[in-house]
Amino acid sequence: MDQALLVSNVVLWIVVVVLAVVVLALARQIGLLHERVSPAGALTLSGGLAAGERVPPLELTLLDGGVLHFDERSRGGRAALVFFLSPSCPVCSSLLPVIGRIAREEAAWLDVVVASDGGAPAEHTAYAARHRLDPSRYVLSRNLGVTFGVSKLPYAALVDEHGVLAAKGLVNTREHLESLLEARRLQVASINDYIRNAAEEKRA
Repeated sequence: MDQALLVSNVVLWIVVVVLAVVVLALARQIGLLHERVSPAGALTLSGGLAAGERVPPLELTLLDGGVLHFDERSRGGRAALVFFLSPSCPVCSSLLPVIGRIAREEAAWLDVVVASDGGAPAEHTAYAARHRLDPSRYVLSRNLGVTFGVSKLPYAALVDEHGVLAAKGLVNTREHLESLLEARRLQVASINDYIRNAAEEKRA
């Protein structure tokens, strides 16, 4: 009886040690995967202005009936993040809290504007009220989307304090949105370009 108990304890400890080794090996593999899989930035689509080009002066109609003069002089040397959405786009709605957080945290240097290319004004008014969006920062303009080459939603464009397009792209996640700000900080067209260039330099 005692011998059977001893054998079972030894077998149990062997199993525990083997499991610990397996867990450590798996943890190491997960760490290697995190190193190899680079974070993806916003996907830049073809068409419209390219990063590094100056945004032409635009007069944009606001949801509250006002006009937004979208040019360097009117913004007073501040950068602007334009978030393109549609009331029928669920992913757009899911990102609005992130847009609000960015507007608050980066208020010292950044203005945030939401934009849509049309539809019934009443639909946008109801959407803005439902999501507590400021109608004086809600643009209704097809021309704005054409200027930035918006073909899919949600999309965002970051214009720097000099009126130059710093970064743009398709943004499906919080990370995609934040990658636009990071691209401006690194002075690259996109985080994906930065990662690709870094990998090429590493291989060279």
